[in-house]
Amino acid sequence: MGTRGDAGTLRSLPAVHELAAALDAPHSLAVAAARRAIDDERAAVIAGAPAAVDLVDRARQHLAALQQPSLRRVVNATGVILHTNLGRAPLPAAAREAVARAAEGYSNLELDLESGERGSRHAHVERLLGELTGAEAAIVVNNGAGAVLLAAAAIAGLGKAIVVARGQLVEIGGGFRIPEVIVQSGARLIEVGTTNRTRLADYVRALETHDDVGAIMRVHQSNFRTVGFVEDVTVEALCELGVPVIDDVGSGWLAGQPTMMGVEEPLLSASVAAGAAIVCCSGDKLLGGPQAGLIVGRRAAVAAARRHPLARALRIDKLSLAALEATLRLYLDSDQALAEIPALAMLAADEATLGERATRLAEAIGRHASVIRAAAKAGGGSLPLLDLEGPVVSLDGEPEGLARALRAAEPPVIARIHDGRLLLDPRTLTDDEVPIVVRAVKGALPG
Repeated sequence: MGTRGDAGTLRSLPAVHELAAALDAPHSLAVAAARRAIDDERAAVIAGAPAAVDLVDRARQHLAALQQPSLRRVVNATGVILHTNLGRAPLPAAAREAVARAAEGYSNLELDLESGERGSRHAHVERLLGELTGAEAAIVVNNGAGAVLLAAAAIAGLGKAIVVARGQLVEIGGGFRIPEVIVQSGARLIEVGTTNRTRLADYVRALETHDDVGAIMRVHQSNFRTVGFVEDVTVEALCELGVPVIDDVGSGWLAGQPTMMGVEEPLLSASVAAGAAIVCCSGDKLLGGPQAGLIVGRRAAVAAARRHPLARALRIDKLSLAALEATLRLYLDSDQALAEIPALAMLAADEATLGERATRLAEAIGRHASVIRAAAKAGGGSLPLLDLEGPVVSLDGEPEGLARALRAAEPPVIARIHDGRLLLDPRTLTDDEVPIVVRAVKGALPG
């Protein structure tokens, strides 16, 4: 047994249907698990490894993996609040409940209940967005990049030009770049200024030189900052040039003043008040809701976006729409928003709360854990310069192996490695998740 290319051992492997018959599972799953187990054993025998003690047990392991959902809940102990790999903003309880209601049976997604006629899915959030931003009209699409693409296509597509400062020709997540988005919209890009300095005169010169400008696009530096010898033009000044302005404010800041909790982000309402034709942002960043792209602004500009063929291709689904409506309703009371929207609560978490949670976590883990200080991040392409320093739990042991073992727990626990140490950050944990993390850590640590 186990010799390289041992023909006898290979011939003794069971047929797929025989091994599948020993598994308690639907036929297709049993066959798939059996085939994987036999393939594993065949490869091991050819490589000269010992034969499996129990091929049925190996097949059961494969079966368990096949029956496990691919998209699963994980526990975020990284300290990165809007972790793109982990789905960005966790939904508030009200949004989760709204999703469950919308998923149960049918809904009035595009039905006007009063008239019995066909309605618009945007009606469920348009009034709310108007109240929260002062906008005349609003629609929502499936994500922030889609909102920018639709705005550009609706306002300046069909061969018109869009003026953008060179310092704002940014790359967003996944390698998507603003110049490419503009090209896909059907518009032509006109660059003005330099990487670090753009003046109002640069825009004026572009408007005087080109007679086909359909819009000026302003792109907020959501995921980076240019500091030092820099100059930019305010949205208020751009709106006075007489050309429609598309303002991509990125993260979607609605909560109180922009200086709250160390956050210095442009308010949607400020851009709307300045006179921007369309203001765009994401729904799953600082706004703290589901993946969505918000488009608010002037009635005529939003109507053009609503009519554009891309609007249907980019439209938001009913579950995301339900979650977004519920999240926006929380913003009608700023205190309620800060208390109930997890992303905002994590940003605002105080030292005492974090310290108590970190201490409880470390004491429950035992001698392999200690409380140190480190900085959490907003993440998700938001607030790149904001360091949220606070207490974290550091684990003794080889960090890569510990991180791998925690990811194998149920549910998986995702930690971060910093300066050669595995850290568990209480900022992105709830009190209910602390026992889950403790159980996973104890299973990962040596006895």
